[in-house]
Amino acid sequence: MALSSLHTTQSATAQAEVRKIGLRDITEAIHFGIEDFAAKPTHLYFLGVIYPLVTLGAFLVVFNYDLIHLAFPVVSGSLLVGPFLTIAMCEISRKREHGEDISPSNAGNFLRNPAARDILILGGVLLGLFFFWVATAATIYDMTLGDPWRTVEPASMADVVGRLFSSPEGWTLIALGNGIGFLFAAAALCISVVSFPMLLDRHVSIGTAILTSIRAVRTNPVMLAVWGFLVVLTLLIGALPFLVGLAICVPVLGHATWHLYRRLVV
Repeated sequence: MALSSLHTTQSATAQAEVRKIGLRDITEAIHFGIEDFAAKPTHLYFLGVIYPLVTLGAFLVVFNYDLIHLAFPVVSGSLLVGPFLTIAMCEISRKREHGEDISPSNAGNFLRNPAARDILILGGVLLGLFFFWVATAATIYDMTLGDPWRTVEPASMADVVGRLFSSPEGWTLIALGNGIGFLFAAAALCISVVSFPMLLDRHVSIGTAILTSIRAVRTNPVMLAVWGFLVVLTLLIGALPFLVGLAICVPVLGHATWHLYRRLVV
């Protein structure tokens, strides 16, 4: 496979070189991501994870109207922790590139990697960013359409949607929510676009991985913005057929993340 190499063993203080990439690099990363998924399908695993979570979310919304306004922030905010949720796919792609064992018992077990502790810590950082976004979204709602003092009964979904598109407060909520949400998404992209696969691939610290990820975004702002747009678009398309498509789209994007990293960092 292209760009194959031996596992890098550089020190935690070494600074990796960041390349400037083009659209062809992104399309090739996706192409190789599809190849990895075809070689090691994981769709059943994701179906087993996605549907219990969706069922739990639907239960909370149906039986607790007070959470309705958080439905969209929670769903959209799941993109913030996406890089951590797909770390197993990066591990499969790394092992396949190096010709290592990708049997069911060993394929995506990143916990055997020496950097497992750092990967979990970085995943916790993204999880914290997710909860911060949900709290921020709830505050924006309370400042516009909501009732910050909780003096009235929670609104129904129809009431929330109706007010959202028919009142100045609703349009303020849309503008603020999307603007601030974009900043959260940009922050998550900057700190995670190459940091997770880099921790898998090299003996580096969390700080080095995050700084390299930030340098990758600074070097390729347009191309990585295109990558972020493609990720959102792919997940949106995958979610349309009753979320079934996510069982394919999410693993493919996880594999493609590894190949994007291999093109960004040398």
